[in-house]
Amino acid sequence: MTVLPAVPLTVPIVDETRDITYKNATDSHYRDLKMSLLIPRIPGPKPAVLYFPGGGFVEAEAHKLLQLRLALAQRGMVVAAAEYRVIPDKFPALVQDGKSALLFLRQHAAEFGIDPLRIAVLGDSAGGYLAQFLGTTSESTLFIADAAMAAQTRVTATVSLYGISDLRNIGAGLDAPFHEAATATEALLVNGVSLGSDQTHPINTVPELAAKASPITYVQAGLAPFLLMHGSADGFVSPVQSQQMATALQEKGVPADYVTLTNAGHGSADWYQPTTISYIVDWLAAKLQPTTVAPHPTMTL
Repeated sequence: MTVLPAVPLTVPIVDETRDITYKNATDSHYRDLKMSLLIPRIPGPKPAVLYFPGGGFVEAEAHKLLQLRLALAQRGMVVAAAEYRVIPDKFPALVQDGKSALLFLRQHAAEFGIDPLRIAVLGDSAGGYLAQFLGTTSESTLFIADAAMAAQTRVTATVSLYGISDLRNIGAGLDAPFHEAATATEALLVNGVSLGSDQTHPINTVPELAAKASPITYVQAGLAPFLLMHGSADGFVSPVQSQQMATALQEKGVPADYVTLTNAGHGSADWYQPTTISYIVDWLAAKLQPTTVAPHPTMTL
């Protein structure tokens, strides 16, 4: 018989609540939008992180990025992962869904053991784009059905992993011209798919529409801190996107940390390594403390 020694308890038990309906979307057709939560067994109200998955605007599978989500939960944060509407639904449907997910967490904070004053948003790729939107329109009446609820859309911190900030120059810094196509997913997101008449055209054909659908347009003073991370070898969304967002935020006096992950690609294995995950977890843990913590400097991992 083997007897194992007592193991010191260093991480909490984490429970999962799967596929809760947070919104009934009723536009072109009716569907339920789902959210799943990782809830650490820790007494008292806990900070929370709302995660939006990437998927090129054509899918939003919320059960991704498990290593990072679990690491956040083991650090004592409630982690919610929410799906959202994608193509053929047009902008701003996904932003409206993101706001609804945030409102749902606040309205059910006591049920899930969440401190409603400490909720961050996190996303990768298209999910990073959505997280940036919630960060830049924090407490705004934009993109919500009930303007009286604007104060409840407050975001405590925003993390974007290889996300898109400005559709007007989404191809900048890339050798491949696929973002210039009328069938690029960001073009379909803004312009819609063709039904009855041809709606397709490249994203920059109507710059004002591209600007309206870009989180960088809504940058203003007084926003909560941002962490913008990008792989130096990303061939789908250029690091230019995170770099220009960090610059725009810093110019408005918003704490914004821009981190480059050396030789990492778009959603490559580099993002799942302990060093990367620890950096993100530490950053969010610091920002979600009850007191303000000084921001990290711009750096390269």
